[in-house]
Amino acid sequence: MRFLITGGAGFIGTALANYLIQQGHTVRVLDDLSAGHAEQLHPDIHFTRGDVEDKPKVWRLLNKVDCVYHLAARVSVPESGLYPREYNKTNVSGTVAIMEAMRDAGVKRVVLASSGAVYGEQAVAKVHEELLPNPSSPYAVSKLAAESYVHTIGAPWHIETVCLRIFNAYGPNQAIPPIHAPVIPLFIRQVLGNGSVVIHANGQQIRDYIYVDDVVMALVAAATTAGLSHQTINIGTGIGTSLNQLVDLIEQVSKRKVQRLTTPTVLGGVSTLIADTHRAEKLLNFNPKISLAEGLALLLQQRNLAL
Repeated sequence: MRFLITGGAGFIGTALANYLIQQGHTVRVLDDLSAGHAEQLHPDIHFTRGDVEDKPKVWRLLNKVDCVYHLAARVSVPESGLYPREYNKTNVSGTVAIMEAMRDAGVKRVVLASSGAVYGEQAVAKVHEELLPNPSSPYAVSKLAAESYVHTIGAPWHIETVCLRIFNAYGPNQAIPPIHAPVIPLFIRQVLGNGSVVIHANGQQIRDYIYVDDVVMALVAAATTAGLSHQTINIGTGIGTSLNQLVDLIEQVSKRKVQRLTTPTVLGGVSTLIADTHRAEKLLNFNPKISLAEGLALLLQQRNLAL
């Protein structure tokens, strides 16, 4: 098949692009490199630097493409509170631009990388797709709006649409920005550097951490499984891990004592976010293969090799 991956030089996009090219597919990547790294892409991938709202460029890249993976987005919950207009422009307007270009080019399937953040605080232990979303950040609002646009305008244009609500993905080559860094790579770096980890509030914030290779398998299934149009599907493990439990597990896997610093500061985000994965199991035949302990061990190994 022929694929275009927007945001394909980012963390998940790179893993997806490299997997698809190794399976013999044709892969094109469009990325503005505001957060991505093109040097991590397989040399056989056709990389173009550019913006998703550059319609002439996007039209050329869509020629004879079977499916678009739309991963281009700004992804920091805390940052979105500071720059809501920028998040709306990239995550919402950029999505509409891609859909319009697909319509004009005749591409018939899109897989949108959405987020479990759209659920916000809920009264159930595991969030399922029938719940009314309750977004609590501009990032979550922008992802929910992108989903709505994809499904709403995809139908009359006869574009098959699949939205995957991806929970807390982690794995090798995940960037660690100076502020608002993802918790797992940040903690791993601190542990390997004999530093301390900062635990906010009581450390009982619970998340569903999923290894990037499992996310890639879900993305592949979403593009190749028949009969999925207009589906929104959770992609997680169904297992919740608190921040304190995560540090405990890092200690076990790394065989190092972790220095913990606590702060009463409460960061943004909900207290608990765990995916109900029944729809993914049913529609995608998706079952994550890599446990959190196994994923942390793989990540530690990769980080050690890089030292």
